[in-house]
Amino acid sequence: MMDKKDRIPVVAVVGPTASGKSRLAVEIALNKNGEVISADSMQIYKGMDIGTAKPTEEEMCGVPHHLINFAELSRPFSVADYVSLASGCVSELSARGKLPVLAGGTGLYIRSLLQNIQFTENDKDEALRKELAQKAENQGVQALVEELRGFDPESAERIHPNNIGRMIRAIEIYRTTGITMTEQLNRSRQTPSPYDACVIGLDFKDRQKLYKRINLRVDSMMRAGLLAEAEEVLGRPGSQTALQAIGYKELLPYFRSECTLEDAVESIRRESRRYAKRQLTWFRRDGNIIWIMMDEYESFDEVVQQALRIVDQKGW
Repeated sequence: MMDKKDRIPVVAVVGPTASGKSRLAVEIALNKNGEVISADSMQIYKGMDIGTAKPTEEEMCGVPHHLINFAELSRPFSVADYVSLASGCVSELSARGKLPVLAGGTGLYIRSLLQNIQFTENDKDEALRKELAQKAENQGVQALVEELRGFDPESAERIHPNNIGRMIRAIEIYRTTGITMTEQLNRSRQTPSPYDACVIGLDFKDRQKLYKRINLRVDSMMRAGLLAEAEEVLGRPGSQTALQAIGYKELLPYFRSECTLEDAVESIRRESRRYAKRQLTWFRRDGNIIWIMMDEYESFDEVVQQALRIVDQKGW
């Protein structure tokens, strides 16, 4: 097993949407000679700026950000792709004496990177993926859930029914290798992680305060031009990616004259709140996260100081 002193220090700031992750990550990077690596599955795509809450140049405060705004909408991008790119970023930053600071709410990306989960590339079958996608469209996603439950009940329970891509992937792995996704994950964790991670989670004791922040953020996005951005993005080739993203897919009924703009915006607010709840459920399973309750502090500066104290305890 790798000695702890030989592992690469990494800070990760996690939590639900609109909790302040990006802002805190920047402050940690400024104070600890770091750079930020995004862990957001939608911020990677070009053109999806407002709806994915990409940090602006001003919000970055001069701190370099990695893995943001580099992929075309039509490009398939998997968790394995993320781990490959992010691990390269971490190594490069560490070699330059910089502290890597992960920031994002895509829990699968963060866990897979920090736990050094290994992915194989010899179990892909595009024809099978299309067949399973067609099955989901014709028979409903529950048909995939039942198929998966027949040979991998753990994955069927673990994967959210809305995550059709992940459901298809779990079936694809078993059909092409004879090994379940659960078994593959168990085997992949046998390789020790090269990272010494300090994971800070942001949450609110009063959930309504988080929901209020989410509602205000959606309103701010609309004022910033989300409607025009969504119309342009959804009209592009490869817009299936945008159709998975909250803030875009909810506006599609409005563009089709199937609902009012206010109804569409309220749908964005509602789906964002539901997404935050799912994120918190995911992160709460991780006993290694050190939580900061944002509403226990008078100001954001106090939150920053608490986060820096947590990092300092690592001796970095």
